Amino acid sequence: MLHEKITPPRAAKWFHSREWAQGLKLEAHKSTDAMEFYFQYARNREYWDQALAWLRDADPEQIPAGKYKISGDKVYALVSEGPTKSLEDTKWEAHQKYIDIQYVASGKEKIGVAPLSKAVGIEPFNVEKDIGFFEIPESDCRYYLAEPGTFFIFFPQDAHRPCIRVKGNDTDKKIVIKIRVS
Repeated sequence: MLHEKITPPRAAKWFHSREWAQGLKLEAHKSTDAMEFYFQYARNREYWDQALAWLRDADPEQIPAGKYKISGDKVYALVSEGPTKSLEDTKWEAHQKYIDIQYVASGKEKIGVAPLSKAVGIEPFNVEKDIGFFEIPESDCRYYLAEPGTFFIFFPQDAHRPCIRVKGNDTDKKIVIKIRVS
């Protein structure tokens, strides 16, 4: 299917077929932009396959917090374990050079998702750290529960607000895989 002319229905069919999953049992969250996923995967299948295989083979119970090179600076994983934050202590963020795959391996958190086109920068974009922080009108935001079993994918046009505390869940363990935009 990656060689066919892509349309939104074909991208959705490809997304739901899970041919990209390479045996990964986790589900991609319904907020994933199937068209953008298709384009990014088609442009750089090697990096996506490496990232998804690493996520498939990682043992969240055993892997300690830290940074893990998967393919040099093109694909790497960041594993963290710690407290989630109140909504007021989190910020909307976006990246230009890397796509995020975010997976809450244990615990729970809320993640906000919004189009970057609705965002207003609140400080200059940090090119070195590949991160910008934004304000977004609440009417343009959606919040989802992130918990084991489902991962989120954020492309450069997606603003996201991770690490929001869920009542009764003060900590989580999270894997963020960074894939260089092609």
